Amino acid sequence: MADGALVIDTRDSADREAEGALPGSVIVSRNVLEWRMRPSSPTSLEGITADSLMIIVCNDGFSSSMAVAGLHDLGLPRATDLVGGYRAWRAATA
Repeated sequence: MADGALVIDTRDSADREAEGALPGSVIVSRNVLEWRMRPSSPTSLEGITADSLMIIVCNDGFSSSMAVAGLHDLGLPRATDLVGGYRAWRAATA
């Protein structure tokens, strides 16, 4: 998807099972995203820093936009999301 970016798939497990995996992504449930991405959290993903480029992906691009706003508030300015979400990516690559 994006060279050097960490792609985070926040879709529900049922959606991933029904629609498929996002190649190269890391699965992080939306309800734990902030503490898994926050560098100072004891449960953050290994290697996450304030400079990490991360692309948050949901089904249609709505909840990911809200998630990114929260990550910016946590001091992660390079967090962004995939416009249209997984479904737009899938349609564009089909």
